[in-house]
Formats: sequence, structure tokens, C-alpha cells
Amino acid sequence: MQVDELVVVAEYNSAIEAEMAKSILACAGIHAQIENEYMTTLYPGVIRARLVVAEREYKIAKELLRIRE
Repeated sequence: MQVDELVVVAEYNSAIEAEMAKSILACAGIHAQIENEYMTTLYPGVIRARLVVAEREYKIAKELLRIRE
């Protein structure tokens, strides 16, 4: 079984923003995880929530979230 490498698709100032983006991806069938979710709540503005997806889904996730590089 091959394991996909996770890559950061976006960073957010709050866990709520990250959850909204994660929901958008979930509706499209893309599994995403949030890193630093709890730390962002404890240290707002210092630590950002990171939304990660499988490397093979990175490009479509960026398009769905309308993030420009």
C-alpha cells in the first residue's frame, strides 16, 4: 500500500476558517486534515491552522479554494 505525502494547501488565522475550507474540500470528495487546530485557538495570531491534503489532490484543492500561488 502506497502512502500519500501530505502537503499544506493553505494556512488560516483561525480554526474556524480552516474548518470552512475543509468542508468545501469534503463536499468535493477530498480528504483534508487540519494541523495546529488547537494551538491556533490557544495562540491566535501567533500559530496558524494548516490545511493539508494528499499531494495528488493538491492542485484541485487549490482550485476549489481559489488560492493563487
